Amino acid sequence: MADRKSSSRGASRHHHGDFDATDLTNRFEQLLSTKRLNDLANQSRSSRSNSPSPFHHSSSQSYSSRPTSTNSSVPPSYSSLRNIPKIATPPQDPSSLKFRNLLLTLSMTPLKYENPGLLDEALEAIGQDALSRIYGEAEEENEFLQAQAASIGENQRPEWGYQDCVIRALLRWFKRSFMTWVDNPRCSVCTSPTIAVGMTPPTQDEKARGAVRVELYRCSTAECQAFERFPRYTDVWAILQSRRGRCGEWANCFSMLCRAVGGRVRWVWNKEDHVWTEVYSEQQKRWIHVDACEEAWDTPRLYSEGWNKKMSYCIAFSIDGATDVTRRYVRNPADQGLDRNKAPEEVLLYITNEIKKMRRETLTKDEKRRLIREDEREDKELRGYVVQALTSEIEKMIPTSQSSSHARSGEQKLPARQTGAAAWRQARGETGHTNGPRPGEPGSDQPPREGH
Repeated sequence: MADRKSSSRGASRHHHGDFDATDLTNRFEQLLSTKRLNDLANQSRSSRSNSPSPFHHSSSQSYSSRPTSTNSSVPPSYSSLRNIPKIATPPQDPSSLKFRNLLLTLSMTPLKYENPGLLDEALEAIGQDALSRIYGEAEEENEFLQAQAASIGENQRPEWGYQDCVIRALLRWFKRSFMTWVDNPRCSVCTSPTIAVGMTPPTQDEKARGAVRVELYRCSTAECQAFERFPRYTDVWAILQSRRGRCGEWANCFSMLCRAVGGRVRWVWNKEDHVWTEVYSEQQKRWIHVDACEEAWDTPRLYSEGWNKKMSYCIAFSIDGATDVTRRYVRNPADQGLDRNKAPEEVLLYITNEIKKMRRETLTKDEKRRLIREDEREDKELRGYVVQALTSEIEKMIPTSQSSSHARSGEQKLPARQTGAAAWRQARGETGHTNGPRPGEPGSDQPPREGH
């Protein structure tokens, strides 16, 4: 009987004279996997000497064994497990809890864009004549893009859809005809220039209209010396009435107007004192960067490469949740990024998932599935930027690569920041230069640097 079994195994392993290495391959993979698990356990123990190892097994543990955590309340540090997917972890330390509270508060901003009364106010603020002009320009651009696509090929799709053209026309009108940029407000008594004095508490009326801080200025004329207040309103209705401000007011108001004309919008918060908008393009099935202050459309590298601005966190908030979109705006974290030390990456993932869950809990199954597909496409897009960054760095290491040098020479040069006084932009480090004044340098006649 044993001889028959042996001969049967031999026949199966040497069928038609071929050697079947399946068994050896499986055993080799098992040994590699076991060694990998042991290495990860050793790394985790060395980086977290005061906490237990995330995996507990001996060198003889089989590949099919499931690693067990000796303390589920203290997850391993992500920095020690770089090759393992992030697992969302609730915040526990004070810094993470504070960051969670901040993001939860910021996530409330786009909810007011769904207020029917405010949407009507927004359309009324635009006005019928301006709306007709915006839709007329959008129609013309849409027809041009369709004709352009048809000239290339029969089944060629236009680069942008009609709704994209509406937002692009709205962007031009908003920048050129609606909002006014404020560096230092003019003196309301004699209309002379003013000098920044500092901050002052908001009045009850200013608080009621969403002003959490008020900048104080003094008239530069010796005969006047009147004080001028500049409330930094966060209430969209108040901004629609004043039609002035800096990037905080501009992004808030423009996002509201995009929603009013039917766009899906995100309000993007950057920790380094800037905010902007993203709109969803049904034509391209992705979120598009829009900066109303700069009249910028789909140029996400503007800040890191044009302004020479280093950034740590860029979080996009919408009626459907929150997403960490930093990779869209910081393509090379080593050169363009700052330390992300507000919370571990697993905790940030937990917070954004928590906000998504809150915003989507009342949606239908079909709506949830659609948003999940969008999330998957965006995650693939963001991961693609990491690959592009690595490829670019490798190409720079090959000086003989003519194709890469030609591609780099043909890239569009992105401009430095255009809005704001020159001294203010220099103080914020957004002039596109690597030298000169850096963020935090004082300027007595300029608005506070932290004044988006």
